[in-house]
Formats: sequence, structure tokens, C-alpha cells
Amino acid sequence: MRVAVVENMRNTGLGALATALDEAGADIEWFRVWRDGILPPDISAHDALVVLGGEQSALDDETHPYLPKLARLARRFGDAGKAVLGICLGCQILARAYGADNHLGTAREFGWHRIGVTPEGRTDPLLSALGNDFTIFEWHADTFSLPEGAVRLAASPIAENQAFRIGRAVYGTQFHFEADMRVVEEWKTDFPDTIARVAPGWLESHAELAARHGAAADSAGLAIARAWVGLIERQEAGLLSPASA
Repeated sequence: MRVAVVENMRNTGLGALATALDEAGADIEWFRVWRDGILPPDISAHDALVVLGGEQSALDDETHPYLPKLARLARRFGDAGKAVLGICLGCQILARAYGADNHLGTAREFGWHRIGVTPEGRTDPLLSALGNDFTIFEWHADTFSLPEGAVRLAASPIAENQAFRIGRAVYGTQFHFEADMRVVEEWKTDFPDTIARVAPGWLESHAELAARHGAAADSAGLAIARAWVGLIERQEAGLLSPASA
């Protein structure tokens, strides 16, 4: 299993997704575009693509000129029937890749939040184990319209498009299911000034909030991670074909 991971911002981390990929024996190749702008040249060398979050918007082409190419690359992976996962900014880039509109600064959420699962989400492989709702970590200000042909899987009062699927295995999650308590602790250490600005008082309340919500969020995040990696395993085993996308 060969997985390309695009890191849009330093110290993003894979968290729960790293656990699931390690369990599956995945070979991970990192593309740290925040440093050099280099992306996979095509889709042939990898079975799946992960696009992580970042501080930029999905439309910041002037300051991050690789973004249009990344959107096209994600679309090529998806059109080939390969598994694609966009998280937060990665989700917004996926929405752009499939023709949706990005809405900047209209949906700010930070910290552990409750997310509702749609009826479609309750029968989808990614979220079917989570029931009607679950707690997970959020960190975003932007949102997007639902791409044409996409299935909405999860929603919140602030951002109705919290997760979607296109075809067989193209998934976007606005929430950070990969951000387990260890990753959140790292973000707290690495980005204290940003957190203090977007969520005043959160740093001081972190320990209490983590004790209240962290374990449930970690469990949900790992379940989502394992479910997505399972789609790659089924793809490799020949149980699913590009034609089913």
C-alpha cells in the first residue's frame, strides 16, 4: 500500500491516521509543499492520496501557487478510482477540485465539537460505526458548497458540510479526525499565539476540555481512520474496481 501525503503546513501530523496506516503496513511518502511546492508528478506511484490541513485558504493561489495543481491531482486520483482523503483545508481543496465554491471566513469552529451524522453517513463505510453523532476536533474558518454528485455524510450547525463522499472512495472531512490528544497537545505547543487569537481562553481550559472530550474523540477518529484505510486494502485486494467509483 503506497500512500502519498501532502502536508500544506509544517507540523501538521497524521495522528490517528498514522496509527491506521501503520497497522496496514502502508508505505507513506510525504510531500511537504509548504517547504518546496513539490507534488507527486502523476498518480501512478501511489494507491491513495491524503491532503492535510493548513493555515491558507483553498483559493490562496497567489501565495501558494501549487494549489491549482494539487486540486487537479486530487481529481485525477479520484477519477481513477483511487482512495482520496482531504482533511480540513484538504477537504476544501477537494471541494474546489470537484467544482464547488469555497466560502472564506464564514464558518469558524475550534476545539472539540459534536458532529451530526446524516442518514447517508450512517450507512457509509467511513462513519457507519459512529452512530447518530460523535465528538471530534475542529479548527477552521472556511467552508464550501457541496460538490455536484457528492453525498453529505456529516453536518454541524456552523458548517453543514462536515464530511462528504464522491464516488467510491473520495472523502473530505472538515473536522480533524486525525487530531488525537497527542496531536492537539503538539498544536497547543507549536501554535499558542494563533490559538489564543482564534479561541481566547482555550489554552487555559485545555486540560479540562481534553479530560472531558479527548478519549471519545480519539476513539471516533481512529474508527474513521481505520475505515478509510480499509477502503485502500479492499482496492488492493481487487474487491473494488475503478468502475465502482
